[in-house]
Amino acid sequence: MLILSKFFSFLLLNHSLVFGAGTGTVRKTMITRRRFIKTLAAAGTTALANPIYALNSRTQASTGYFGVHQFIESHPEAVFIMRTTVGEKMNADAKKSAGLVFGRSVFVPKDNTGVPINISIPVKPNLKTADPKVYPIADIIGHVADPFFVEGMFEGMKELGISGSQFHIREVNRPEAWGPYFYVDMAKRVGADLRLDLAPTVNNLVSGRDYNWKDIPNGTFWKRIPYLEPVNTPNTWMLNISKFKAHTMGLTLCCKCLQGTAAHNYQQFCAAWNSTMSITQSDRQPDAYTVIKANYDRHVAMGIPRWDRPGQNNISGLGQETWVTRTLDSLSVTLPSIGLHVIEGIYGRDGQGDGVNGPNPQDQVHQISESGVTATGKAWDYMSNIIIFGKDPFRVDNIGYYLGGHEPGNFGLFHIAIERKMSTALDPREIPVYIWDNGAATLTPLEKIPRTPLLSYYLTRNYNGQTEKIFHLVNEPVDYSKFEKSVGVEESYPETPKSFVLRQNHPNPFNPFTAIEYDLPRSGYARLEVYNSNGQLMDVLVDGYQARGAHMAVWNSQNRASGTYFYRFRFGDFTETKKMTLLR
Repeated sequence: MLILSKFFSFLLLNHSLVFGAGTGTVRKTMITRRRFIKTLAAAGTTALANPIYALNSRTQASTGYFGVHQFIESHPEAVFIMRTTVGEKMNADAKKSAGLVFGRSVFVPKDNTGVPINISIPVKPNLKTADPKVYPIADIIGHVADPFFVEGMFEGMKELGISGSQFHIREVNRPEAWGPYFYVDMAKRVGADLRLDLAPTVNNLVSGRDYNWKDIPNGTFWKRIPYLEPVNTPNTWMLNISKFKAHTMGLTLCCKCLQGTAAHNYQQFCAAWNSTMSITQSDRQPDAYTVIKANYDRHVAMGIPRWDRPGQNNISGLGQETWVTRTLDSLSVTLPSIGLHVIEGIYGRDGQGDGVNGPNPQDQVHQISESGVTATGKAWDYMSNIIIFGKDPFRVDNIGYYLGGHEPGNFGLFHIAIERKMSTALDPREIPVYIWDNGAATLTPLEKIPRTPLLSYYLTRNYNGQTEKIFHLVNEPVDYSKFEKSVGVEESYPETPKSFVLRQNHPNPFNPFTAIEYDLPRSGYARLEVYNSNGQLMDVLVDGYQARGAHMAVWNSQNRASGTYFYRFRFGDFTETKKMTLLR
C-alpha cells in the first residue's frame, strides 16, 4: 500500500502521467502500402544492451510452441532489415554470430496459437552454384546462402527447444558441392537432416519417402509437381533462405529460391518457353504454351518493361513470362506452409547465374545470344551486410531488388504476381520497411538504407538498335501509377492507424526483455519512458521524431529488480500509461 501511495502521489505531481486502459487484447493494426509516408526520417526505437540475446529470455520454460516474433507476424505488409557487421566474407565466426543474433531475436516462444515445438521444419537455402572442383571456394561461395549464418540461426532456434534433427535441408541441385560449401559439416554440427541422394529424377526416387506430389489447382502451366519430402507435406513449417545475388532473373531471391524444392527435372522452371523439360507431359496443362504465349503478347502490349526482348529462352521476354508462370504456379501451393522468407545479404554477388563469370572489371563481356551469356570477366562479392526478411516473399524480394540497385517495377514477376492476385506490392517506396535491431523495429524510409548495386544481364537491351551493356542495372524510372492501374493493384491490408494506440507489452510478465508496440496516426516527436512503482524514471526507450505508422520498442530489464513497472508514452497532447510486471 505504501508503494502504491507513493506512486499515486507521483501521479498528482506529474499530471501528464495517467493510466490508460488495462491489459486488453493486442490488436493487429497494419500499415497500408498506399499511405506509408516514405520521405520522413524515423528516429529509432533503441535496442537496449546485450547484442546476443533475443527479445524473449531463453531461460523461461518451454511453452511447447514457437513462432516468428509477434511484431513481424502482425505486419505481413512490412519488410525487415537486420544490419550485420561482418568485415570479411570468409569470417565464419562473425557470420555465425550474425545468424545467432537473428535466430534469437526473430524466433520466440509462443502460446498454444504458435507452431508446435516438435514440428518438422523443411529449410530451403540457396545452394546451387559453380563446381568447387574447378573453382576456388572463396571465388564462388558468394552464390549460396551462407552456411555459417544458417548454422547460427539454427542454434538460436534450438534454444527454444527445437531439436536439430527437425531441420530438413532440401535442395535438388548439385549435392556433390555441399561438402566444399561447408553445408555437410554444418548439418552434422547442428544435427540437421541433409540428404545428398535426392538429385536423381523422380523415376529414380521413392514416392512418399523421397518426394510427394502436390496438385496445382488452377495452374497455368503445372497440373502437379513432385516436391522433395518433407516440403509441402502436411504438418510442416518451412524456412526459405535465399541469397542476395544477381541472376538471369535480375536478382534470384526468395521467389526464385523455392524452385529447387521440386524434384528433378521438374525444378527447371527456367527452361525455354517450348521446352519439354524431360517431364511427364500429363503433369502440365495441355494448353500451357498456348496460354503463356497469349499472356506474353498481352503483357507486351501492356508495356511491361523489357518484355519485348525477342527469343524463347530465359534471356528473352517470352522466356521470362514462362519462368514467372511456372514459379507462380508453384508458389500458389507452397507459400501457405512457409513461416518466414529471408534474403541472406551479409555479402552480395553480381554477375552471371553460374556464380563464376561476370562483368568485373567492367566491359569484360564477350557476347549474349539465345544460347546464353559468354563472359570473360568475373562475378564479385560485396560486403552488403544486410539480412532482409518478412512474411511476404514478393515484398521481401521487391525491397531486395531495390537494395540491389534495381527498380522493381521494371520486373515482370511483380506485375504478373499482382495480376494473379498473389501480391499487392509494386512500388517499393510504399512498402513499410523496418530496421531490425536485436528485437526492436524502427520504421525507416527506404531512401535511408544504403544500396549495393549488383549488375545483372536481365533482358539486356541490345536489340532494335539499342546498345545497353550486357551486365547492367535495371534502374530506369517507372510510372507506378500506370502499372498499378493496369494490373489491378488492390489494397489487402488495413489503413494506417487513425488514432494513437499504446498496446500492452508482451510478454507480460517478462524476464528480462519485453516489447512495447504503439501506433502513430501522424508523424512527429514521440517519447516512451519506463518508471518504477515509486515514480522514478528507469529508462527512456524512445525520444525523437517518428514517422506515422506502427512502431515497437524493447525494454531490457536485465539490471532491474522484480516488481511492477509503468511505461508512459507521449506524443503532443496524447499521453497514456500502462503497467507491466517483471518476474525474476
